[in-house]
Amino acid sequence: MSFFPNIVFQYEVEEYLTKVFRNNELITALGTQEAEKKYQSLLSHLSHPPAFTTVRVNTHLASVKHVKKLLFEEIQKQFKGLCVPVLEHPKLPDILLIPVIGPRRDLKKHASEVIVGAQCGYAVLRGAHVYVPGIVSTSRFVKAGDLVSVYSDIEGKCKRGAKEFDGVKIFLGNGISELSRSEIFCSSGQLKGLGIRMTEPVYLSPSFDNVLPSHLFLQNLPSVVVSHILNPQPGEKILDMCAAPGGKTTHLAALMHDQGEVIAMDKIANKIKKIKQNAELLQLNCIKAFCYDGTKALSVEKREDKQEGPPFLPESFDRILLDAPCSGMGQRPNMVYSSTLKEEVPSSQPLQRKLFTVAVELLKPGGVLVYSTCTITLSENEEQVAWALKTFPCLQLHPQEPHIGGEGMKGAGLSLDQLKLLQRFDPSAVTLRGMDINSLQASREDDLISLANKDCIGFFIAKFIKSNS
Repeated sequence: MSFFPNIVFQYEVEEYLTKVFRNNELITALGTQEAEKKYQSLLSHLSHPPAFTTVRVNTHLASVKHVKKLLFEEIQKQFKGLCVPVLEHPKLPDILLIPVIGPRRDLKKHASEVIVGAQCGYAVLRGAHVYVPGIVSTSRFVKAGDLVSVYSDIEGKCKRGAKEFDGVKIFLGNGISELSRSEIFCSSGQLKGLGIRMTEPVYLSPSFDNVLPSHLFLQNLPSVVVSHILNPQPGEKILDMCAAPGGKTTHLAALMHDQGEVIAMDKIANKIKKIKQNAELLQLNCIKAFCYDGTKALSVEKREDKQEGPPFLPESFDRILLDAPCSGMGQRPNMVYSSTLKEEVPSSQPLQRKLFTVAVELLKPGGVLVYSTCTITLSENEEQVAWALKTFPCLQLHPQEPHIGGEGMKGAGLSLDQLKLLQRFDPSAVTLRGMDINSLQASREDDLISLANKDCIGFFIAKFIKSNS
């Protein structure tokens, strides 16, 4: 079942990925037909949102049971009494899962249209309303209170303020306009408020605008898994090398019961500001955020005793999370990947290796290093593991707990035992299907949890231990 067309890549990216997913190791293991089937399934999954909305409970402030009750009441209110369950995960005790209803094929389209940008459109597919900055064009006579159909300009070709658009557009659902066309495109400056309140989205997910903001953090399921695998302990010194926007940073601090020290780094100042805001909102005091380039975080000179921030001396950290900058090809939904091969994959791999090298130096003997990405390529994932094991004899791959994704992908020369120690979340591992309220109510909870584990974003995790010798 495919409601949207497969994700579209630039020609050279498509050519590159085709080779990746038809590599000799994979073809030998699966056969040409099965490998091709998995690849096409992956392309289809990437253009659709995951089957569940995942929220992490800030256990520093509230219990999961308490937040679950409040969230269930909120969803009932938003969905006008429609009974959608809120599920607890048996292996991830601090997350809640909300099934996504859709795609809904029976929605009637209205004559008045609103076109939004691709990123805004992806947010709508995951439960957001439309804010004014995301609106690119509207029909000529749109007024406040009008019923409108919302479409995404996935190729970015609609001119701002246009009165009609005949290019490629994807139907996202219906809503009520909060403003008139003249107010949306007023000459006195761009507004920032709510533009369209979505009332009939194609995919029905709860909106989290101002919903329990200090108790909940929206996070993809694999992103939550990462912090559990790092398993920080109270009193330890932890480094989150590429930390923005702070989801994993705040999760690490909560897992440590806000006892110890979590150093968060990112080289973009506005992102550091966001991390600090999130830490304050969630009332986590052990986080210290610094605007700094992770590739330069290793100090070659003696530090002053009172210096808190980077650069750091070798062997300063008990555990390090390197959620590396990557090509981001595992993000969902994504219907058009506009970056070129030159812009992304070749440039990502060297940067990842620079950061990894610094991380190994900063890690204490016996310490844990977790490497992760939100992409699907071999070169940024399994090939990086093979390179790391060859380059750093002090590192050993280590089993991951919890291990709820699949094993690593063949093609980088790693052994079967090594691949089993890796964790790759591959959306193509499950058949793409919609969910309506009847099929939801007929499903067993165990089956829903299993679906949530598979039908998520594309993601990769490797865990290393640094030996004492």
